[in-house]
Amino acid sequence: MAAEHQVEGSRALQRAERPAPEWWSHPDGPDARRGPIFGGAPTAVASADDADGCPDRPAPDGRSSEGAVRRPRSAPALGSPRGLLIVAFVVVVASLLGGGLGVAIEGAAEGGRLTLHQASTTASKPSSRTAAVLHDVLPGVVYLQVDAGGQRSAGTGILLDANGHILTNNHVVAPNGTTGTVTVTFSTGQRHPADIIGRDVGSDLAVLRVTGVSGLTPATFGDSDNVQVGEPVMAIGAPYGLRGTVTSGIVSAVDRPIVSGSLDSPAGHSYLDALQTDAPINPGNSGGPLLDASGTVIGINTVIRSSDPDSSDPYGSDSTSGSIGLGFAIPIDQATQVAAQLIGGGRATPPTIGVTLDRGFDGGAKITEVHARGSKLQVGDVVTAADGVAVTDADDLIALIRGRKPTGVTVLTVLRGGASLRIEAKLTTGPTDITSTKA
Repeated sequence: MAAEHQVEGSRALQRAERPAPEWWSHPDGPDARRGPIFGGAPTAVASADDADGCPDRPAPDGRSSEGAVRRPRSAPALGSPRGLLIVAFVVVVASLLGGGLGVAIEGAAEGGRLTLHQASTTASKPSSRTAAVLHDVLPGVVYLQVDAGGQRSAGTGILLDANGHILTNNHVVAPNGTTGTVTVTFSTGQRHPADIIGRDVGSDLAVLRVTGVSGLTPATFGDSDNVQVGEPVMAIGAPYGLRGTVTSGIVSAVDRPIVSGSLDSPAGHSYLDALQTDAPINPGNSGGPLLDASGTVIGINTVIRSSDPDSSDPYGSDSTSGSIGLGFAIPIDQATQVAAQLIGGGRATPPTIGVTLDRGFDGGAKITEVHARGSKLQVGDVVTAADGVAVTDADDLIALIRGRKPTGVTVLTVLRGGASLRIEAKLTTGPTDITSTKA
């Protein structure tokens, strides 16, 4: 009996001195066993049938017992040649990773030099035409975070050129009428501060610029005058903060006059001669591109129609807003025209036909004053269409005129003394005045 107690005591001492099983350090606790669910080979665990409950105990003949867990080989000593090589390798890798991370952080925090690390061009090409188009387009789309007046908002932007100019919506950079601090996140995930070059409330457009950034890939711009109803389109943005989200649909209508906001709205009052699409657009898509099938930008996603008839939030920034298939984009021809003015002089001058309109009149746009010299229009004329697009009130006409080229001509259908006339009105440029009904 004494000998048996002595043997049992020796076995207990061996079990007490043995290290704890490796899986005890797993985040899920000691009951988590490494097996197929973690992607590795199943690990044998000692069963209750083992002679003494010790899975590591060697068999009497010196071989490992069947089903027992084998201990991993010990790591080489740090002082050995192999150990020194491992230490040197770890130090080099850590230095490289730390240096790259430091550059990215410094670029975001101090506005220093930043090089964008785009995906390797040697990677396998996407298999479908749509995927290939998006592969080329995504580097030209950026995502914006704006801190203004103690509030944080988000939106999307488009790279205009390799000089760092970015086109977006005015209501993105000044959600409450006041500009804030803007941080740009590129498609690579790298971040950098941006400066506001200029903004225009009437067109709801703004231009930003990032400096000290190389490796930029500007977007490719199309011709919105040639957009046709029914053609396929895609929208890219960050709906509800989900960057790089792609949605698709068709062009539902063109020359859709849209007035967003109100005269007393903090975000301003905008007149848009918009492209309408059923491609889902949600909060966070504002300022992002509407693309045709070839991947060229044909519009700037700006406004959505809410299902709430009492909603006063045309920009869809309310957390309860969402796509119901009625989204609107500023045609890219109008957007780039305004962008060029903002870059050149910091302000925009919209097209005008030199008249003042009666905002309270229904059934057309009634002219109350004529300012342009040599105009064929007269006080009392009621404009019912512009270039064949129906005009129901003053806001419709202002929006349609804002979408025209500033040096062009628009053909107006006018009611005068009971007769319907077609009158050509020459477009000129004038200062933006969003508080009046000038067109």
